[in-house]
Amino acid sequence: MNVLPMPHIGVLPAGPLGTIADVSGVTVGHCTLAQGATQTGVTVVRPHRDDAYRHKVPAAASLINGFGKSIGLVQIEELGVLETPIALTNTFGVAAVAQAQIRAAIASNPQIGREWPTVNPLAFECNDGYLNDIQALAVEASHYARAFDSAACDFERGSVGAGRGMSSFDLKGGIGSASRVVSVASKAFTVGALVLANFGRLPMLTIDGVPIGRELAARRHTASRAATSKPEQGSIIMIVATDAPLAARQLKRLAFRAAAGLARTGSVYGHGSGDIALAFSTAYTVAQEADFISTPPILNDTRLDPLFQACADSVEQAIIDALWSAKTVTGRDAHARLSLHEAAPDLAQLLNSRTA
Repeated sequence: MNVLPMPHIGVLPAGPLGTIADVSGVTVGHCTLAQGATQTGVTVVRPHRDDAYRHKVPAAASLINGFGKSIGLVQIEELGVLETPIALTNTFGVAAVAQAQIRAAIASNPQIGREWPTVNPLAFECNDGYLNDIQALAVEASHYARAFDSAACDFERGSVGAGRGMSSFDLKGGIGSASRVVSVASKAFTVGALVLANFGRLPMLTIDGVPIGRELAARRHTASRAATSKPEQGSIIMIVATDAPLAARQLKRLAFRAAAGLARTGSVYGHGSGDIALAFSTAYTVAQEADFISTPPILNDTRLDPLFQACADSVEQAIIDALWSAKTVTGRDAHARLSLHEAAPDLAQLLNSRTA
């Protein structure tokens, strides 16, 4: 199938890769489990190649709607740093992944939990139970290790890793990524986003301002239209990275702007939706054993608007990228989610018609 070029959101340019890996040092890896009723996996985002516990990066999270079962957010809120890579998986895989993160940190730093404080694992989740037999508890510690070891600048998106069993707008969702480059105080900075998209009902779907979901929903038979009228109960995890020198307080403000990009695609942050954004900066690290922290000059809050725009645009683009990159998946009990391109073979015409 010839894939239509994805529309570019906004006017800001993308980085050379067009993904979160445009932020120097950031890499992403997947472990995909795709056999029969097991359609799930793990995705790992590494902020840099050094030991994440010894060289922490500043970070902050914003809860847009807190219907979720993540691990690690309380300490992020209190201390404002990451101590492990960021892991994404299904809801029932969180415990196994968090334990794998703890074991990996201890293996590299035997002082953890003894001479040093304990480690704060950071694992996010979405419920992939429509396509995946989530009760099978298929995700294991080894899958986290495989995703971690495979982390690279060049990584797949769509129906891979944690995104394997995810649904978005009643279509196939999953992993998406994007980046934007901005000029602030005569310096170029990059903002990148990676999303685990598992939210939305088909009539809500809006791509680059075009409400194509209404047309696609109208084409489905009556029973399908009734199903897509149910309340939104999905979730999305939005990871935002930047090389701009920001404090944790500012990163929390940046993370909150992910909600703007999410809203543009049609989300209303439904009651049962877990919508969480986390932002981190690679501009400096916080050494575990340091008495004092050396930081570059931190941007003034009055200079953050370009970064806010880049965050919103890259998150919106990443959500579209997840839909654009995903392939049709059939899983548990013959449940299936069509890819966007299969569901809308005339996608080009839909996007070119700016009618409601």
